[in-house]
Amino acid sequence: MKTIMRNYGILAIALVAFTLSFSTSALANNEKEKIASAIELKFIGHYENQPVFQLNLNNKEEDEFTITFRDDFGNVLYSGKVKGTSISKKFMLNIEEIGDNVLSVEVKAKKNNQAEVYKINRNRSYVEETVVSKIK
Repeated sequence: MKTIMRNYGILAIALVAFTLSFSTSALANNEKEKIASAIELKFIGHYENQPVFQLNLNNKEEDEFTITFRDDFGNVLYSGKVKGTSISKKFMLNIEEIGDNVLSVEVKAKKNNQAEVYKINRNRSYVEETVVSKIK
């Protein structure tokens, strides 16, 4: 199986054109404060015409996380483990091999055995605009 994911741990991306932030919120004891998730997945731009995503694991205590990318059919495209605190990893998708398939990303913490799942859906839209301007 061809590798369809490339992990760019030290890749610096200056382009932040469109950001998708995923976070969960919970209300404890009817409080109005929202508790943000320690896991964040966001789109940070393109590198060599391939989409790049950044996964931030903002945990204060050391933990081990399993990261799994799956396609529409449940096939595992990438699986890896990271351990530590305040981890940030970048992933570049090879869109030539995955096409327009919807991907799911599961991030599972070992200590509390909880998982968060995110969907990556690439939508394309073409906008045609006609502008009339007065010259004189």
